[in-house]
Amino acid sequence: MTNYLETNKQRFLDELLDLLRIPSVSADSKFKGDVRRAAEFVKDKLTAAGLDSATLYETPGHPIVYAEKIVDASKPTVLVYGHYDVQPADPYELWKTPPFEPTIRNERIYARGACDDKGQFYMHIKAIEAMMATDGLPCNVKVMIEGEEEVGSDHLGEFVKEHKDMLKGDVILISDTSIISNETPSLETGLRGLSYVEVKVTGPNRDLHSGVYGGGVANPINVLCQMIASLHDENGRITLPGFYDKVTDLNDDERAELAKAPFDLEEYKRDLAVGDVMGEVGYSTNERTSIRPTLDVNGIWGGYTGEGAKTVLPSTASAKISMRLVPNQTPDEITELFTTHFVSIAPAGVSVTVTPHHGGMPYVTPVDSVEFEAASKAFEDAWGKKPIPTRGGGSIPITALFEKELGIKSILMGFGLDSDALHSPNESYGLFNFYKGIETIPYFYKHYAALKQ
Repeated sequence: MTNYLETNKQRFLDELLDLLRIPSVSADSKFKGDVRRAAEFVKDKLTAAGLDSATLYETPGHPIVYAEKIVDASKPTVLVYGHYDVQPADPYELWKTPPFEPTIRNERIYARGACDDKGQFYMHIKAIEAMMATDGLPCNVKVMIEGEEEVGSDHLGEFVKEHKDMLKGDVILISDTSIISNETPSLETGLRGLSYVEVKVTGPNRDLHSGVYGGGVANPINVLCQMIASLHDENGRITLPGFYDKVTDLNDDERAELAKAPFDLEEYKRDLAVGDVMGEVGYSTNERTSIRPTLDVNGIWGGYTGEGAKTVLPSTASAKISMRLVPNQTPDEITELFTTHFVSIAPAGVSVTVTPHHGGMPYVTPVDSVEFEAASKAFEDAWGKKPIPTRGGGSIPITALFEKELGIKSILMGFGLDSDALHSPNESYGLFNFYKGIETIPYFYKHYAALKQ
């Protein structure tokens, strides 16, 4: 296995760079052809790796790529999930090198999708290829790579419901998360859910001259900013009535276990170039970003934003707002709470609309399962030390649906770093992490097959 990996390292990297050159932005219709091109690329590489039945399954949106290799019906089956679509690369001017012209600097690959999720799911394809070319697959494997994760996986749910028999397995393996550091491996045991909405505040029936009308009617931008500011109190708590009703605090022992993860607050601030951290009073930075719910503005606009001055009082102002959710919170319920509250606090001089976009359920995976044990042993084999269990702050909405529809748990076996700038300009993925993932994944199959006997 080791010799195969060493012999093919450059080819593996070259293939990933080719995939990263495809601008598979699912959120923007002008990239629709490129998204399909990425799907075709993945299908071809699954076939080349030795899997059978590599197929593009059409959806009302972007296609889902599926392939499998059944070596022995009596052996356990691993279902690998990933996504080939990527976030928009805007603003392009903040990239040091073009986002879809992957560049290697300081042993890191800089490109949109390098870590999220092309670099990470591609490790699985190469690990499967390596196993099949050397010692053989100790488990059956099914691979499902979708093209709509970054826009809410709207059509994957129906696909899963319609293909339950095809997708039947024992565990789902996902690499779309991170480790603490290259020196300290970790396994995420949970993810936050998501409620994502767009709000619009409408005032006068047209844009107005700010000198003639300013001070006489409500300015939608001013009103929107005031409304948003009211969504947190002085202690950083979210003010939506009922928002925390179902949130369960971790006990002291659970919080102490999470606190074992190495964390340097000063280094954290230096990395982000911030003078200090902010958040909910009574919780550490790591807790705020993992086990506590949040509400954040992701974008805001209105009025004139072009070059020079235009003294206008705008007719409308809008914002996009995301709420990260913790276990027992549901996106539908939180979206309804938000909508009711946000509309209720609008002053009489404006009207408000709230448009839900997408959401996802929180997810927790048990640490006492054979699946988690196999993943832990795999990291220990590759790193020489046991991984630390952590909670992730991000969301992979499909994990809860997998459990509901397929009845199996997901193992979050990620290899990224928090510093990889996911969803930001200059996203990157370390060469160390890419190759270490390919090395580690086969150990999971080995241990899982042994533990399931």
